[in-house]
Amino acid sequence: MPSVILIRMALQYPYDSHPKAGTTVEVADGVRWLTMPMGGSLTHINLYLIEDRDGWFVVDTGLGNEQTQGLWHDIFDNELGGKPVKGVICTHMHPDHIGQAGMIVNHFRCPLYMTRAEYYQARSYTTMGFSSSQGSWQGEQFYHRYGMPTQSMERMQNAWRRREPARDTPAQGGASAMTMPSALPMGFRRLEDGDILTIGSHDWHVVVGAGHSPEHACLHCHSLGVMISGDQILPRITSNVSVHPTEPEANPLKIWMESHDKFLDTPPDTFVLPAHNLPFYGVRERLRDLISHHEDRMLAIEESCVEPQTAKDLLPVLFRRHLDARQTMMALGEAIAHCHLLMHRNRLERSLDEDGRFRFLSVDPDLERRAHPDRHDAPDDRPILV
Repeated sequence: MPSVILIRMALQYPYDSHPKAGTTVEVADGVRWLTMPMGGSLTHINLYLIEDRDGWFVVDTGLGNEQTQGLWHDIFDNELGGKPVKGVICTHMHPDHIGQAGMIVNHFRCPLYMTRAEYYQARSYTTMGFSSSQGSWQGEQFYHRYGMPTQSMERMQNAWRRREPARDTPAQGGASAMTMPSALPMGFRRLEDGDILTIGSHDWHVVVGAGHSPEHACLHCHSLGVMISGDQILPRITSNVSVHPTEPEANPLKIWMESHDKFLDTPPDTFVLPAHNLPFYGVRERLRDLISHHEDRMLAIEESCVEPQTAKDLLPVLFRRHLDARQTMMALGEAIAHCHLLMHRNRLERSLDEDGRFRFLSVDPDLERRAHPDRHDAPDDRPILV
């Protein structure tokens, strides 16, 4: 039988740089692209404006700090043509997406649009903070069971506490800080999968995915051939998909992979406007790459679990470099997510041993035929908080 050579089409990037902070670039009829700064390796988040006849809709808002707020006021003054913001649409609840939602909504007295799960998850986050779940007995039990030493857990908790401002004071600091969003409005307008938002002369279809967050909303305009994808589809980095102490038996990678299958129906000539990296063409190629990458990671985990392993033991399978406390927590959540999907597929079994640790063991009798330990993707450099 002749060998099969797979040729992956390269993604196409019509733009080779991002807009300068405080400015916008029109990327489709009535659609403008802007960026706001972030700390770390990401450096920025992409945000979008959609023009209506008598105003604008904002899609995602940036971090909740003074620098981002000031840049938004530059946009209001110089880029909106004297028209107001009519609504704020947040794709999901992460701080770089909702950080200025309350400020913009209150400034223009306009509605906030989100899916229900994302809105209430955001309300929970802004009320409790992220580190609170890590320091509870449930958090301690969760990390212990998946293999984290006590000292490592304490370092993780301290690292997250240092990055969160006090919740009784306004969020301040530069873009590198783990800033809390401005207070969310008390109400919102619910987005659901299949909804249509008519803005200007175009219809925007709401397409909901999940896994990276509970109910992530993308906006697809068929007439323009454009999809605003948030963190659901990114061209160069892989969104974090993790299990957390708040839902320790969750299976987020299962619904993440199912979402990729769903988004494969997107027309191949769609121009994708992501939250990070550059806008691109090649949505189906990118989705197939993401699916293949996670399948490869899971097979590598199976091969490593021919002897019982904790989730912590599996981190070198997924990530190549030394991880600090915060990165270790993120990496562990991703490792657990891969293990939970393998359990769902009956390829791993989990036991709670006498030391209180979960250990995973490969149980698929077909593993020896499927294994290819010398031909895996290289481990990722480190997890990225996106």
